[in-house]
Amino acid sequence: MLRLAVPNKGVLSEAAQVILKEAGYRPRKDSKELVVVDPENSCELFFLRPRDIAVYVGEGTLDAGITGRDMLIDSGAPADEVVPLGFGRSTFRFAAPPGAFSNVKDLNGKRVATAYAGLLTNYLEEQSVDARVIKLDGAVETAIRLGVADAVADVVETGTTLRNVGLEVFGDPITTSEAILIKQVGAPENNGFQQLIRRLQGVLAARDYVMIDYDIRVERIDEAIEVTPGMEGPTVSPLHREGWVAVRAMIRRKGHQQVMDRLWDLGAKAILITDIYACRL
Repeated sequence: MLRLAVPNKGVLSEAAQVILKEAGYRPRKDSKELVVVDPENSCELFFLRPRDIAVYVGEGTLDAGITGRDMLIDSGAPADEVVPLGFGRSTFRFAAPPGAFSNVKDLNGKRVATAYAGLLTNYLEEQSVDARVIKLDGAVETAIRLGVADAVADVVETGTTLRNVGLEVFGDPITTSEAILIKQVGAPENNGFQQLIRRLQGVLAARDYVMIDYDIRVERIDEAIEVTPGMEGPTVSPLHREGWVAVRAMIRRKGHQQVMDRLWDLGAKAILITDIYACRL
């Protein structure tokens, strides 16, 4: 039975549960459930603190988990990223009072507060910067005002929280993060894990693609296929009306309106866009 760790709270929790539900796994009924047994899919879901998930997976206690890339790096756990999941995107950056610093080299001999001490320490070492890392739990935005640090390193989504306390980002991003599926380094991938990967990739593909259907005259079909080549090729079926065919193909969700415009210019009719719930490519 596959043992899977899922974030029990925080920005990753709801989206992780949504993608697992779309992938066919049993959802938990309320937020108090810590373990959900899903016998139909031969899976157990353990709802844990996002920061702990990489540790459990790295130790082999659990087979796989969903967490943030930043949390995996910060943990130092022996776990590998397997599939990026496309949600919970953020950037990890330095911030300080306006004009205080311009790049990471300016932090030599300074104090930097963060909730991601492992990640930051590794980055500073890579940059050959000798700064003191101050580890704090939770929000670090007030560390400078309280005299604990000269700068902070934190997850930045819009930057609004930092600006509200008089800080601004500086230098290059330390790293970018998103939700990822992880497994223990070197661990074998059993059938349940491979099935999980296929299902998640199917859901992600369904989010990126839509199905397009349209009717077009036979003499314009080659031009239309150039616009909608599909995966292995579109499905083309004759219509009862002589000289016309129906075409069905998968296309990228992004830009689908432009595709419809091009087909319209070729004389296509009855152009329809349909959402895809799940797929296998």
